[in-house]
Amino acid sequence: MITRNNKNIEFSCEVFPPKRDDEMYDIFKTLDEIKDVDPDFVSVTYGAGGSNSKKTSTIAAYIQNISDMRSLAHMTAVGMTEQKLTEMLEELQKKSVDMILVLRGDRPRTMSEEDFAKREFKYASSIIPKIEEFGGFKLFGACYPEKHPESATVEDDIRYLKQKVDMGIDELITQMFFDNSKFYRFLEKCDAAGIKAPIHAGIMPITKVNQLGTSVSLSGSSVPTELSNLIAKYSEDPAGMKEAGIEYAIRQIEDLMDHGVYGIHLYSMNKADVTKAIYDAVNHK
Repeated sequence: MITRNNKNIEFSCEVFPPKRDDEMYDIFKTLDEIKDVDPDFVSVTYGAGGSNSKKTSTIAAYIQNISDMRSLAHMTAVGMTEQKLTEMLEELQKKSVDMILVLRGDRPRTMSEEDFAKREFKYASSIIPKIEEFGGFKLFGACYPEKHPESATVEDDIRYLKQKVDMGIDELITQMFFDNSKFYRFLEKCDAAGIKAPIHAGIMPITKVNQLGTSVSLSGSSVPTELSNLIAKYSEDPAGMKEAGIEYAIRQIEDLMDHGVYGIHLYSMNKADVTKAIYDAVNHK
């Protein structure tokens, strides 16, 4: 929890499973370090088509039961079957993980376009009723302040988001964004549509020059001139880029907190030092 202007604001972050099994120790070490800031929860990503599903549940269980933090396990609809969904819910329940971020997910590289078109669960909303029927989970959903890349309009996005919330989504986490004005306009549209679920602002510190291209291509986020200028300035200075990227994220978060944001969700790319530096900077009593 962050305290600012006598107001408590939720603080959380995301980690992702390593590709190699022998790197699992590193993520556990990262989580032990993240515990120092006492986040409200830590989310764990889920590979395309469930490629890291076992690692996701293992890491989520470590967060919940060993690190003594709340765990939010990602779950994607792509590549999911009803039997697999039930098995995953049973496994999470067995490991005392009771929060799920419901996502559609991207098409795995190994899945043909034909199989993708015929998939059993087409959208995040397709598995929400199944999870609700199973029971016992608090559900989070994803949202896009600047529109999902595949949506025709922001209004379409808002309409689908309202449907997901009405189906059982309790809280929302935004995709990363770098321009707070876009987020504030998004909140106004959500309010006008009657979306009452708390919204956590997703912030990604850009600490490497090549990080931005990959992130933006996946999220559809626009890049303000100030940020693109920083990247150009520090293109040959990795240490300077890391410091400047952290400072940019801090300014962004402080502005969000001054505007009464419900929560901050940090996409810090498994970097405990980045998570701690930002938390320490913004946690003004």
